[in-house]
Amino acid sequence: MKSRALALSLFLVALIITAQVSRQASLSVTIRDSGTGGPTPVRVRLTDAEGNPPDTLGASKDIESSFAPPPQAIAVMWGRSDQADGYVLQPDGSFYVDGSFEARLPAGNYRVELSKGYEYVSQSHEITLKAGKRTKRNFDLERWVNMPERGWYSSDDHIHIRRSPREDPSILRWIAAEDIHVGNLLQMGDFWHFVFSQYGWGETGRYREGHTILSSGQEEPRTPEFGHTISLGADDFVRFRDDYYSYGRVFDRVRELGGISGFAHQGVSFHGYRGMTVTVLAGKLNFLELAQFCVPDGPIHTEHYYRFLDLGFRLTALAGSDFRWCGRGARGDPNRFSQIGDARFYTYVGEDFSFDNWLAAVKAGRTYATTGPILELTVNGELPGDSVDVAKGSTARVVASAYGDESRIGLTDLEIVGHGEVLKRATGSRAEQLSVELDLNVDHGLWIAARASAGPGFVAHSTPVYVTVNGGGFHNPKTLERNLERCERDLADLEQEIKNPGNRLDSEAWRHAERLRSQIAETREILQMLSARLKG
Repeated sequence: MKSRALALSLFLVALIITAQVSRQASLSVTIRDSGTGGPTPVRVRLTDAEGNPPDTLGASKDIESSFAPPPQAIAVMWGRSDQADGYVLQPDGSFYVDGSFEARLPAGNYRVELSKGYEYVSQSHEITLKAGKRTKRNFDLERWVNMPERGWYSSDDHIHIRRSPREDPSILRWIAAEDIHVGNLLQMGDFWHFVFSQYGWGETGRYREGHTILSSGQEEPRTPEFGHTISLGADDFVRFRDDYYSYGRVFDRVRELGGISGFAHQGVSFHGYRGMTVTVLAGKLNFLELAQFCVPDGPIHTEHYYRFLDLGFRLTALAGSDFRWCGRGARGDPNRFSQIGDARFYTYVGEDFSFDNWLAAVKAGRTYATTGPILELTVNGELPGDSVDVAKGSTARVVASAYGDESRIGLTDLEIVGHGEVLKRATGSRAEQLSVELDLNVDHGLWIAARASAGPGFVAHSTPVYVTVNGGGFHNPKTLERNLERCERDLADLEQEIKNPGNRLDSEAWRHAERLRSQIAETREILQMLSARLKG
């Protein structure tokens, strides 16, 4: 009897499995680049009729109500602080594939969304799958703009993924699927430890396929009182644990090793503006991460950028996603998600794209930061980061253009900005292109930048062109007193921080009080000399 009951049970299970399988369908998708004709890495979001994406646990649930990601989805561990929070699926349920995938799904209606950064037109397709049938679809991704043909290459300065040489090809395809050409993978540290370890530095830490490069960098030092910093392109990791708050010492060593340094999070979060006051005035800073979705009133926050430009210091505009922490949407919003390259910067490299040429162009400041719009600026034919020296009373020719994909990045504003003030503006209603030209009478030095908007969350800002008169400077006399006072206030706040340390584990300024007081005193001397020189 028991054997008959067992046989009957097995028979019923087999019938259920057969019925479930008979309700399954097969989907085969190939995605090609319409320009090259070949398959291309791409981001895919596959959802059912109710808008539900795949579930990594879907295979163990009711097959009628969920489904697993396809086996071709490229898997990389990307969890926060080396935790295994993610592997195959991205925070919004999407996944990356290298040009094709096949999936077994319950019969029904599905939506396939395809995207590849900001230069390609995103696609959305409705597909009906029939039980027992195999459905094939071929899609061609088209560019609405080709920036490499113009000599501009996109980069993300702020990606956190632990890596080994074996994982490089997979990580590179994630980067390529977002149309990022230089992905900077940052080892992240604080006073106590570091995570997202990089296996090599300099040439050893780089990996390239075609026009996509992975490179090691560092988000270190990082403190809640002095800000988070980023260094790129150096031939080694730089860390002085016993002198942790001497950021300038780190930046000097990074420069000796061929790299560049700047502040993350627009200088806003973690009191980064204090660290900027000390290091910018000492002439040690190369860039500011100007575009990112971490700051609530972002993604571009210019308060501290404009302050130091107005004081006559050159600062290059970079941008990065801070994957996996930052993303579009308000903090706490369940629809908020992080995405590699959602804030990026473009660098004019020209025809010969290599890491060395890219880094040299970043050092020269030939960049703009963006969360969507494409931006161009010249002053007397010179690019962002360049200097233009003219005679007093002469005319400077300023030309700016912005471009957008009407379906996603429709332009609303393009502005030419001088010393933080709008010199000329063009407006549109989801325009694909806006242009502004200005013949500016120059009687004093100033910095000139371009900025564009395509609605909430889609903005761009260039590094300035620095215009000088008869070899002078480009500082802003109108904001001088206010900016000097703000720098002094930052130093005073830092002194209070040393006297009344916070209770966070990484609030360690009190341990380095003597060295910090020395830096504050040195900065005050610089402020006095700067004030005398600029007022004179």
